[in-house]
Amino acid sequence: MEPIAYNTVTVGDALPPLTLPPVTRTMLALFAGASGDHNPIHIDTDYARKAGMPDVFAQGMLPAAYLGRLITNWAPQQKLRSFNMRFTGITHLGHQLTCRGRVAEKLERDGQRLVKIDVQALNQHGETKVTGEAWIAL
Repeated sequence: MEPIAYNTVTVGDALPPLTLPPVTRTMLALFAGASGDHNPIHIDTDYARKAGMPDVFAQGMLPAAYLGRLITNWAPQQKLRSFNMRFTGITHLGHQLTCRGRVAEKLERDGQRLVKIDVQALNQHGETKVTGEAWIAL
């Protein structure tokens, strides 16, 4: 990864998008093991249906993790100063997520040159599942 320099970044610049494979049951089971989120609504079809859902669905932190990957593909993890997100929709089986980001702001604070990145994870239908913002020190 070639380092990003503060003086080469412009408000409005887009990060390279990150497109992931469609969500599968296997992916949810593996993520449950990795994250420790074993809520049955994400891995047990009968449980999900009893809860009124058509089937299992992704843990909210799965698309959030993908957004983290988008950010750290653009800038090294040690440059990340904050990352906030908001869950806006359910990611169902078969949804293929694309993560996008855009430089929203640049400023200098406490001797650091900071860049604010607005991010979002959308499915193949253009429905937003997670939005967020990250501050990166460059």
